Amino acid sequence: MKIINLIENTEGSQGCLFEHGLSFYVEALDRKLLIDTGATDAFITNAGKLDVDLGQVDYMILSHGHYDHAGGILSFAQINPTAPIFMQKQAICEYYHKNETLEKYIGIDSRIKELPSLKLIDGSYRIEEGISLFSGVTGRKLWPLGNLELMVKRGNEFYQDDFCHEQYLVIEENEKKVLISGCAHNGILNILDKYREIYGADPDAVISGFHMQKKSGYSEKDLEMVKETGLQLKKYNTEFYTGHCTGEVPYEILKEVMGQKLHYVHSGDEIKV
Repeated sequence: MKIINLIENTEGSQGCLFEHGLSFYVEALDRKLLIDTGATDAFITNAGKLDVDLGQVDYMILSHGHYDHAGGILSFAQINPTAPIFMQKQAICEYYHKNETLEKYIGIDSRIKELPSLKLIDGSYRIEEGISLFSGVTGRKLWPLGNLELMVKRGNEFYQDDFCHEQYLVIEENEKKVLISGCAHNGILNILDKYREIYGADPDAVISGFHMQKKSGYSEKDLEMVKETGLQLKKYNTEFYTGHCTGEVPYEILKEVMGQKLHYVHSGDEIKV
């Protein structure tokens, strides 16, 4: 299984561009997949540097309905107009980052709804043998506190986002199971609980941001939650690869707790599973 990070927040290998966003390219089961597209079309430039032909992608999957994962979809559709783009139907809602001083739209470009290749799904979905999506995570164990400022707008009213638009990709090849998430807004531990419910065991590898990053500093409660999450993740028979929304401070805490079970993925890095 070949997994390449096409863009992430931090500078990585081969002079790749970086931005607040996330995108992965995967080759598995004789298929080529694109998971998310970052915030802009910068992932396309990186794909060229990394010898990734986006025109050959068979499936594109959007992890959830935020701009920093969907910003390059329109550009991708111009390069590859036939690859199905799988997203939850709730991903096309109006999502905002909202607090006392900020009201910022963070949803997807409305033009994506008009793409002929768009496949809106509702809940879990099997793309083909060995390539599946699941959703419906409702647990709230160590739920990321940053979620409290993320809203969905319905009419003129704002409501707490419950992240029903988030979905998770599972790839099974050569007796290995890899779970790929975007930001794990629903909480990585709750996502893993759902995975265990479906598959009855731990994944061999998890690739996901953990949505722990904060711009305004970390409270004692924040740091306690990060450490406890790391202690729980360490119990899994799983290798974890993270970046993007995890944040540098939380990553260092998690790394101290989890040791060699946790790895940071920079823009342009390749993961070997």
